[in-house]
Amino acid sequence: MTQTTHLPTAERTTRATRHLLRARLAATCLALACTGALAADLPGKGVRVQPLKSSLAEESFQTLLVMKALQQLGYDVQPIKEVEYPTAHVAIANGDATFIASHWNPLHSDYYLNAGGDAKLYRKGVYSGNAAQGYLIDKKTADAHQITNLEQLKDPKIAKLFDADGDGKADLTGCNPGWGCEAMVEHHLDAYQLRPTVTHQQGTYSALIANTITRYKAGHPILYYAWTPYWVSNVLKPGKDVVWLEVPFSSAPGAQKGLDTRLPNGKNYGFVVNQQHIVANKAWAQANPAAARLFEVMQLPVSDINAQNHLMSRGQDKPADIERHVNGWIKAHQKTFDGWLQQARGAAR
Repeated sequence: MTQTTHLPTAERTTRATRHLLRARLAATCLALACTGALAADLPGKGVRVQPLKSSLAEESFQTLLVMKALQQLGYDVQPIKEVEYPTAHVAIANGDATFIASHWNPLHSDYYLNAGGDAKLYRKGVYSGNAAQGYLIDKKTADAHQITNLEQLKDPKIAKLFDADGDGKADLTGCNPGWGCEAMVEHHLDAYQLRPTVTHQQGTYSALIANTITRYKAGHPILYYAWTPYWVSNVLKPGKDVVWLEVPFSSAPGAQKGLDTRLPNGKNYGFVVNQQHIVANKAWAQANPAAARLFEVMQLPVSDINAQNHLMSRGQDKPADIERHVNGWIKAHQKTFDGWLQQARGAAR
């Protein structure tokens, strides 16, 4: 017969206590591991983000794409606030806002430097490259009068071809104050001695360019400033409907002074090819390495921005439309989007 050994009551209690402690310790470790994993997946949890953009509606697409990526990292992303570029750079440098996704370099160099430059602002990586700018006229007039260079507008007879208001001077559809490009246009009018024959028409660019397109469709000569990425080049196609004008020599103001604006193909349209960056508050970026890394690695092709902007020009310009465009872009580029998030989370570990 097997003899049963009974442990003293005190020893049985001690063993039970040890088992209970081990179970609690295991549960605690599991909870901590889960918490650690959650923190790694959502490194921005509880951190507020304030995005900025200019009054240009077409910048919503690339801004919203950054916002959605930040939300995936757990950041508390606020609705976009609209301010023009000079104010945006100062607000970000001072910590009143977090980032802008449409900083043009070198076009906005003066804004960047005046706000504190690298000491206060974070600017790494290129969000969208090869942004071109310049002056264009309709191809019909260019061919008929052999116009290839902006300097030819010094001739009152040539300038008068582009007179839309009857004052005898060419009307140049120009750039909004505060965008940076207006400073370049104003500088060029002086540098190329065009003040007596050319008027820089400013206001709301979208309204001005709509009127310019209407004039073109009515068969009138047109002269305008434009850039890419933007939808205008989808409507007035360079080489087919319009042509770029060269400038007689490179000349730029402020921080761009002395830059050679000649392109690799030998053409000189008066503007350096720009890169678009995401610019953020430096202290915030240092405290949020996941977001900083995200800002550095995100890349959006100019052609994709052009395509989306063209949809907006055709009536798909409501917030719900832009949201749909961004979601569609993410779905079509899910592997790329997830790769950005993976790199961002890795930087936070």
